Amino acid sequence: MSHRLQTSSRLLAAFAATSTAMSCVAQEAQVDGYSDWGTKAIVVAVTASVVCFCVLLHYEGLSLLSRGLFRFEGRRRRRVLFAIFGVLSAHIVEIWIFGIAYAVLLRSPEFGMAHGLIGGVLDHVYVSAMTFTTVGSPDTYVTGPIRFLAGTEALTGLVLITWSASFTFLEMERFWRQPQAARRFDRDQRPGPAPRPG
Repeated sequence: MSHRLQTSSRLLAAFAATSTAMSCVAQEAQVDGYSDWGTKAIVVAVTASVVCFCVLLHYEGLSLLSRGLFRFEGRRRRRVLFAIFGVLSAHIVEIWIFGIAYAVLLRSPEFGMAHGLIGGVLDHVYVSAMTFTTVGSPDTYVTGPIRFLAGTEALTGLVLITWSASFTFLEMERFWRQPQAARRFDRDQRPGPAPRPG
């Protein structure tokens, strides 16, 4: 697991270095008054990095959560709460990762603009949460190449939320079947009435 965390932290560091170093390159040329292909390539690279990082993080989080659920055998309420809070925590971290990507990219106007925001990190996390959950927000929106990040985040959020729902369903189904199987086993093991002589 520590190897995976090191890989994830290296990926995040590479993302930060790439986005800041290449923003200088993106400022040089303009094509058709919109932006150059270098800017778009940077947005695509940042988006791919963030999506890969969030998917790996989600996989590791669900794997860790699955192993942790076995510690709560026999404690029904704690097991359910552990699963739900674990899944929610994973999604909150992923929303923050996308929000930080917005904040980093929107520091340079070549990547686009965010309308309806004051500009703080929490505003970017708000936009990320509205996009990740595919709720949307009529008072805030992004324009420019960063729309690719927003569109991809909506798809990623949909897939990760569905993955979490499937995980929760399967874990809870396994959890709720265990007591029934145990009761059935106990009933089968009880001695029946003595046979009548005859």
